[in-house]
Amino acid sequence: MVNQKNIKGCILLFLLAAVIIFLIWFFVAGDKKDASANPDNPPTQIYDAETMEKLNRLDNVQDQIDYFEMDYLDRYVAYKDAHPELDSKTVIIYVNAGLDYEFYTHTVASPYLNTPYIIANKHYALGSDYIPENLVQLSSKYGTGKNNQMVQVAKDAFESLCKAAEDQGYTIRGISGYRSYEYQEELYNNYVLQDGKDEADTYSSRAGHSDHQTGLAIDVSDGDNPYTSFGETDEFRWMQDNAYLYGFILRFPEGKENITGYQYESWHYRYVGVDIATYIHENNITFEEYYEMFVSNKK
Repeated sequence: MVNQKNIKGCILLFLLAAVIIFLIWFFVAGDKKDASANPDNPPTQIYDAETMEKLNRLDNVQDQIDYFEMDYLDRYVAYKDAHPELDSKTVIIYVNAGLDYEFYTHTVASPYLNTPYIIANKHYALGSDYIPENLVQLSSKYGTGKNNQMVQVAKDAFESLCKAAEDQGYTIRGISGYRSYEYQEELYNNYVLQDGKDEADTYSSRAGHSDHQTGLAIDVSDGDNPYTSFGETDEFRWMQDNAYLYGFILRFPEGKENITGYQYESWHYRYVGVDIATYIHENNITFEEYYEMFVSNKK
């Protein structure tokens, strides 16, 4: 006859082993659940072979940046193939900015209205009814023309800039600030009649796409020479070194025409705030590039 004590001992050992196995499973499963719920430890993405091949062609840059859009994967790959000289991060920025399309063919409504980082260009459009809040007239000391307006925060910053320049022996004057949708429409149409649509598009914005409609842009001069000659002045060189300290950037810099869509304009400045202006200045990028890296993907 089987020893009853041995049977009871085996049963107890079995139950003890079962409890130990359950506890191990419980804690391991709990750790995995906690890890997956932790935003610092996101679950690993599993892609099919075709997607993996495309991501590899982009140097798996999706793991390095937070502005990668999986919905744009095929566009990224196509643009990378068409521009092998560009690194993958630049490809992502350019495609996000719509540069893989012809200008004005895939426009979207501009978000972030009435903020320093509002954008208006050949990809982002402002409505015909958009009028920025807090428009005020530039002081006659620092602006010319009776309708030279800017948003209050930009106006204050610009006048501080002008005073600082003046204290150092330079003259900066604002000659064209806010423009309404209707004003820009008339201006653009006149340029089309004068030079044709293709040429006009290189230097003038279509209505709804003008930086001036934001109320944060200002064309400047030195008060003596034509504004188109501003790039040849000492004032321009001062602006290159100091504008960012007051929150302004050169909106259409030389050598960036393929990104901004416009000819170089040494006279066109845009208020974005000191932090953004400083980053753009220190990294020699356009507002388009900054916007796609730090603003657009935060919507």
